[in-house]
Amino acid sequence: MRVLILGAGGHGQVVADILLQMKTDGQAVQPIGFLDQDHSLAGKTLLALPVFGTSAQLKNIPHDAVVIAIGNGQIRQRLALELNEIGEQFATVRHPTAVIAPDIILGAGCMVAANVVVNTGSVIGDHVILNTSCSVDHHNQISNFAHIAPGAHLGGDVQVGEGSLIGINATVLPQTHIGKWCQVGGGSVVTKDIADNMTVVGNPARIISTH
Repeated sequence: MRVLILGAGGHGQVVADILLQMKTDGQAVQPIGFLDQDHSLAGKTLLALPVFGTSAQLKNIPHDAVVIAIGNGQIRQRLALELNEIGEQFATVRHPTAVIAPDIILGAGCMVAANVVVNTGSVIGDHVILNTSCSVDHHNQISNFAHIAPGAHLGGDVQVGEGSLIGINATVLPQTHIGKWCQVGGGSVVTKDIADNMTVVGNPARIISTH
């Protein structure tokens, strides 16, 4: 499967590295290069893969699937809708060191980074980022376009709403529900439910703004 990576920034390069690790591991994937809206990157090589240009080149590059390698959830959502309308297929990228229970549901276009753990009964939506060394315990529900940042830990029966970001090294206690498009600050400890569109920080996490 030839995979085209949309986004050549730091996150995109991590995605490319995971695809290369998957190939080395014997999986039938071949990253073929990047597209990025930064015109200055066109013609450059990153991780021995070319940057072909902007998304305007999409139709000119033979490929089987794309992966949206952009950390911003709202941009991922917009691009996913646009690409879905033109019939693009979405690759899910999973590092060989990730430990994922065999019964979980993993959506289209997800990124599962190195040393991630996802335990039994969990449902992961489309275009979710499970970043380096995060853990998702049993029977979690992680909605589309959410981002679980490096080192974040979610207890059992946690729900994370669409587009929400759980920051680096944050902890979400069991049976906690986090609404849509929330932001949980790095290192925070979430001890109770959070409504939609809230930003929370601290231990215990407290609301500092709505958006």
